[in-house]
Amino acid sequence: MKRLAATVLSILFLALPALVGATAHAQEQPRLRVDLDQLNPRVVSTNSTSLTITGRVTNIGDRKISKLGVRLQLGTRLQTEQQIGDVLAGGTFKDLSATDFVDLEPDTLEAGQSAGLNLTVPLGTTSKLQFPRPGVYPLLVNVNGTPDFGGPERLAAVRLLMPVLGVPGRAPASRPPSPPSASLLWPIANSTVHVVSSPLGGPLTLADERLAAELGNGGRLDSLVAAARAAEADTKVSSSLCLAIDPDLVATVDGMTRGYQVATGGAPVPGQGVEAAKNWLGQLKALVAGRCVVTLPFADADLTALTKVRAGDATDTSLLTGAIGGAVTIKNLLGIQPQDGVLWPGGGLDSQTVEAIGKAGVKTVLTDSANLRSGSPVSGVVSVEGTALRAQPIDSLITSALNGSASAQNGLGAIAFRAGLGGQAAGQERSSLLIAPPRHWDATRPELTAFLERMGDFFTAGLAKPSPLPDLLGVGPAGSASINYDPQDLKTATSGDVTAKMSQIDNEALGLSSAMTMDATKRVNPADVIAPVRLALIRAASTSWRGADAGVVTGNARGDLEAIRGQVTVERPKQTIALASGASPLPVFITNSLPVGVDVQVALKNNVGLRPTDEAQLRAQMVPANSARNRLLPVEALRAGRFSVDVALSTPDGTKLGSDARFELTSTEYGAITIIITVTAAGALLLLSGRRIYRRIKDSRADRANEPTPRVTEDAQV
Repeated sequence: MKRLAATVLSILFLALPALVGATAHAQEQPRLRVDLDQLNPRVVSTNSTSLTITGRVTNIGDRKISKLGVRLQLGTRLQTEQQIGDVLAGGTFKDLSATDFVDLEPDTLEAGQSAGLNLTVPLGTTSKLQFPRPGVYPLLVNVNGTPDFGGPERLAAVRLLMPVLGVPGRAPASRPPSPPSASLLWPIANSTVHVVSSPLGGPLTLADERLAAELGNGGRLDSLVAAARAAEADTKVSSSLCLAIDPDLVATVDGMTRGYQVATGGAPVPGQGVEAAKNWLGQLKALVAGRCVVTLPFADADLTALTKVRAGDATDTSLLTGAIGGAVTIKNLLGIQPQDGVLWPGGGLDSQTVEAIGKAGVKTVLTDSANLRSGSPVSGVVSVEGTALRAQPIDSLITSALNGSASAQNGLGAIAFRAGLGGQAAGQERSSLLIAPPRHWDATRPELTAFLERMGDFFTAGLAKPSPLPDLLGVGPAGSASINYDPQDLKTATSGDVTAKMSQIDNEALGLSSAMTMDATKRVNPADVIAPVRLALIRAASTSWRGADAGVVTGNARGDLEAIRGQVTVERPKQTIALASGASPLPVFITNSLPVGVDVQVALKNNVGLRPTDEAQLRAQMVPANSARNRLLPVEALRAGRFSVDVALSTPDGTKLGSDARFELTSTEYGAITIIITVTAAGALLLLSGRRIYRRIKDSRADRANEPTPRVTEDAQV
């Protein structure tokens, strides 16, 4: 029995390293990264003779990898949304055919090294990649290798959707009898919040130079504009394109053209992207001329989060109104009027927000089809139940395909599938398509250009019909639906901690604004002074902040507010103030550096040696714009000697202004009231003491009077 137990323990001991190794292997990070540079053709047709893929393979692990090889694997034709989704999610598929492995050159990579990937496969009746008929097929770029201390295995793969309009070498296939109308949104938006501060009349400060890099040659925003301009030669593509523009981005770039600075943690430094900003803004103005434009929320703000700021005040929707009112900014800076009442919001919309944006002037919401709940499939404009709004669905399958690696290629595959290529099951075809890439699309310029060129090929081939967005929206509602706000939206929504801090800052900004008045000479509206704080609050609700700490998210708004109220200050005396008498006035010098008048009230803190004698003199008084006032506060010293008092400023509702100033005081006299009180107290004390002495004397005499008389004895008399 002992021998059996020992044998079992030995087996377990020997097997344990293998089990641990298998677990560790399953949890390993990828060893290789594949970056594709070129795929030609993007769409297979009857005239295609070969398929070429180029790129690079990089060893991103910590081991040497040898015997590297690559091949293509073709799956069976995709016929359902689920199958398309599985491929996009990285799922496996059944191979229809595959090529032989081709060695990479070099075929061995140390950690950090790269090798070129260059693979060309003939297409035709004798090819190892056989497309049986038109449709959308999954294509796998499979890279195998042998890591040190391991065996041969797949180390990296890229999954692609390949549209096949016609089988190479065969007669052209017939097209769908009723191709869908297609419109394409082209997002021009910030990838993150860049502005740190932009005070009225002050310098624009950015967090870093990332925006300048995106605007520069080959940058993300430069590529989006350049690719769209290149597509102007194709009138079909150009007519179907509608630019979705973030007004915060346009306003920020416009500010950059006049010079800006970059925060460094110390003193800001001059920004280097002025020329890039000027060039890009000029290109954007040329692009939008005469085109369809729709607005994104300012800074791509989470509109539902903005309705939670000061939620108890249903009458205050100024933050929400500011977020969706960017059409004015776009018209002023770009010279083009966006589509009236059309909004493409990011994130989910709850019922309160849907109602609020309708009241604020929005007429049509462009939203992911997955956000619309209806009894039947939604493919066109619908009425939003319980409101006067209309909703145009954005195809969620295509949007999903346009995310991630190889986004342009997979997007083309999803569009072809939706257009009916391959004859998918009933209910999956669409009569109209609104195509929307990710709002922060970061595909390269060649990828963007190829995507628009192939869209032109789809239009030419009759797979889809180009449709301007206004025409798509001009169709009457095909039914009704509710906008779904589900638990997943709650998980990704702006947190309650963020909206709570936003509410606090907004309340303080409101208190400060209510104390301001327009100066007759400066003619500056108080709302313009507070505007940077409110814009910073809207930026704090940007969808790009999701998951960030509340203090970080609202830090810029807090900084802007502190900078404004820090311009109303009380000067700290350079020397000790000697009160000439016990009731001397306390001189308080208040400076207002703002271009508006401010109602300022004064408070004395930590004033154990001093007290005001006229509370009315502490109440709010207006300090004119860009001026100073010396206020003499009637006070009374409560004791002689040296002591201090803190002087604080605030608005009439208690909103703090500036920083408290400590006054050092000295007094050799008591105030008249203090003396009277002291004398009265001394007199009372003397009276009480005299009364106590009198009573003691009286009580003593009474005690002696009551003592018995001593008896005289006979002996004493003798």
